[in-house]
Amino acid sequence: RRMAVTSTCGSTAAFATQLFPCYSTGPRRWMSERSDKKVDQLDSKTDAANNNNNNEDEDDDGNLKPRVTTTTFGNGICHVRLNRPEKLNACDMAMFEAIAETAASLRRDKSIRAVILSGNGKAFCTGLDVKSVVRNPKSQIERLLKRPSGYSSCGDDGDANLAQDVSLLWRELPVPVVAVLKGMCFGAGMQIALGADFRFASPDCQLSIMEGKWGLIPDMGASVLLKELVRIDVAKELTMTGRIVTGTEAATLGLVTRVCKEDPMKEAEDFVKEFLLTRSPDAIACAKELYQSTWSNGSDKECLELETKLQRKLLLSWNQLAASGRSAFGVNVPYWK
Repeated sequence: RRMAVTSTCGSTAAFATQLFPCYSTGPRRWMSERSDKKVDQLDSKTDAANNNNNNEDEDDDGNLKPRVTTTTFGNGICHVRLNRPEKLNACDMAMFEAIAETAASLRRDKSIRAVILSGNGKAFCTGLDVKSVVRNPKSQIERLLKRPSGYSSCGDDGDANLAQDVSLLWRELPVPVVAVLKGMCFGAGMQIALGADFRFASPDCQLSIMEGKWGLIPDMGASVLLKELVRIDVAKELTMTGRIVTGTEAATLGLVTRVCKEDPMKEAEDFVKEFLLTRSPDAIACAKELYQSTWSNGSDKECLELETKLQRKLLLSWNQLAASGRSAFGVNVPYWK
């Protein structure tokens, strides 16, 4: 997960000192006194700036601002926005909990027909807010890695921890989820986006599986999500190098569904309105379940049996007949949710 510059340590020395206290009396000895002085001055300025930035997460009354906002329109489209624009939507613990809680809540909302997931401000998400985590690393890391997280539809039988559920829970929604990517999409942000059904990106959007730069592996569901999208050598190359790719290159690799030359948000909204909302919500839910259950695992027998099971569920239902009436006779029969 990438360290967001605006919300974490401003220098390598500051970052290492917080994670490894011995660093201040160990590796820095090789520096000249002049270099030490400059680094100390930079660290002091960075710490002061970050202390001021802590107030950006609070409103005028000192309450924590919502990390995620949702807006649902009458047509059933729900806009979900990551909401730490001052920190480029870097993920602190409150953000992790808010994303998982939002996804779990939407899973139970039968009025929703589609979700558009985006980030407020200049970026989708720049990864983990390291500075916020190192304030209390033991308890926060334990919360991120303990399984199950409690948010999955499987309850105590869930397979994923909190770090993974912020990506994987979007797959449990019985509606399509479209991630709109702009600015930067790094580390944790990249894996959250991979959990969506579709990704619409601007050509100059920067994307990276950046965990390797911090001596880590992507552990937020990448092993499940990447194998559905890219070849194994591509996954290894992006993970081992942590290199940044543009939205245009990401589309050629299979990471992005569509590159939008104009406005990715508008294209996502048009895609949902013109194509997805005009289809039976039952058929869309079953299509999502079918492919997610069979795409990268399952025997031929299991795949074929699931096809039949889901088709039996759809045949002669109200929404199947409504879809047929729309297609055959142009009659705008309403769908039921």
